[in-house]
Amino acid sequence: MSQPLVPPTQCPVTGEPMVITELQNESGTVTIRGKFAPPMASRLDADQQQLLESFLRARGTLSTLERELGLSYPTIRARVDDLIESLGLTPFKESRRAKRDDERPTEILDALERGEISPEEAKTILKNKS
Repeated sequence: MSQPLVPPTQCPVTGEPMVITELQNESGTVTIRGKFAPPMASRLDADQQQLLESFLRARGTLSTLERELGLSYPTIRARVDDLIESLGLTPFKESRRAKRDDERPTEILDALERGEISPEEAKTILKNKS
């Protein structure tokens, strides 16, 4: 059997987002109809999909990607950042920081007491709140 096609993410006529409305098993004996979101990876162009595959094969180690792809660390980092953005994701550190910025002072002090943040982080968060 040939490789399945990657579905387009945008309508070529209207530019609207595309949805998957039918799934079928290989023999064609079962069909499921509904409104299914396309896989996240379908948002990526061919180069980004290749980078994602390489990233996973390198187990997320950027230095291994540098070596395997023959690119500099800043180039790899920029491409991974683009990949994250294309997938609509927020890096963990940024999402934790944004969450901390929304917390009340008592929650920040509790996090400090539990050792989840450093005294410097607590100080910075509390300073930024005022």
